[in-house]
Amino acid sequence: MKKNDLSEFEIEKKEYKVKLKRTNSGEIRTEGTYLPNYFPHSPQFLPPAGATPLAPGAPEPQLDAPGAASSSADSSKDPSVEEIVSPMIGTFYLSPSPEAEQFVTVGTKVKADTVICIIEAMKVMNEIKAEKQGVITKIVAENAKPIEFGQPIFEIRPE
Repeated sequence: MKKNDLSEFEIEKKEYKVKLKRTNSGEIRTEGTYLPNYFPHSPQFLPPAGATPLAPGAPEPQLDAPGAASSSADSSKDPSVEEIVSPMIGTFYLSPSPEAEQFVTVGTKVKADTVICIIEAMKVMNEIKAEKQGVITKIVAENAKPIEFGQPIFEIRPE
């Protein structure tokens, strides 16, 4: 996208829809949807409860900032701990291969550019970086399980 000076790219096929957007800081955001009529019996491909499809010309949904309290349950959490959320839908992996060590464990100190996990989306292994400095306090997502865009995957205490 950077090479061709693209700020947004969207492709829609019969079985899926993918949208890539580049932010002002150069970060690439990914949104994707597997259309249920092609995978009707696979719950991992169904949209999250309450999700509505994007209509042409509809405004983009606003996402809460990572670590922002979004429910009353969140308000009981330690305020010094923030969430790291998934930037895409896919399958969450804690290590680069089944026999390899995990990228991070509880207690691991990370920097913004530290790879903390892999998310497999459409047969592509995407390395996910912490994007903040701190100590991992909790691994929220389950290894080798499907995750959704915006779903908490780790908790971190910023330093």
